[in-house]
Amino acid sequence: MAKVVMYATAVCPYCVRAEQLLRRKGVAEIEKIRIDLDSAQREIMMQITGRRTVPQIFINEAHVGGCDDLYALEHEGRLDALLAGTGA
Repeated sequence: MAKVVMYATAVCPYCVRAEQLLRRKGVAEIEKIRIDLDSAQREIMMQITGRRTVPQIFINEAHVGGCDDLYALEHEGRLDALLAGTGA
């Protein structure tokens, strides 16, 4: 299964929604980086993504975007392949 990293905060409904989709897809482990607890991590997230909002999701080190982007991948039928490491 893919390595998933998600920049998140404690009270973000979009973070919860993204995590729920990933769990339904069989992702057992999500490395969460809490930017509300560490402002340096927020700066890092903004530098590598160019975005200020959470969640910011990486699958196998590829930035896929936020919650809406993740659901768009699912809608397009591309999320399974990305999680399996066989597509984008």
